[in-house]
Amino acid sequence: MHPYRQMMTMQSLRCQICTDPARTPLGLIFLIGPDDHTGGTADVLTNQRPVCARHLRTAARLCPHLDGNPAVFLAQSAPLYGTTGTLYGLRADGVQPIAQPGPPLPYGHPDMHCFLASQQIRRLHSYRTIDLDELCDQLRTHTTAP
Repeated sequence: MHPYRQMMTMQSLRCQICTDPARTPLGLIFLIGPDDHTGGTADVLTNQRPVCARHLRTAARLCPHLDGNPAVFLAQSAPLYGTTGTLYGLRADGVQPIAQPGPPLPYGHPDMHCFLASQQIRRLHSYRTIDLDELCDQLRTHTTAP
């Protein structure tokens, strides 16, 4: 995923395909693959960008990371959490990469000042998991209701 496009769509909650606003009448849709970041709590951490209702099936079908059958999260709240990237430090031969932390580094972490971010992470909470077909039906019903 292109780092600038990932940052732009994550910061402004825009669809990963068309870059239109991703919020639907039911909430924000995130398609989560098997290797996405998740926390040990009820909150889910993800680097996956949201998707709009129009491109829900397209994203699920075309993204090789999602393997055609993503976990679908419908979130009411998804604040920015932090980033993934590389930690740098000063050594005898200049500034060098020191580590690539496994879990995302939260904003406000003391190492953030020497961290080169590659992807933003959002924390999903106030969410529910839902089947892709069921969500499509609910979105269709909600948008056609008087």
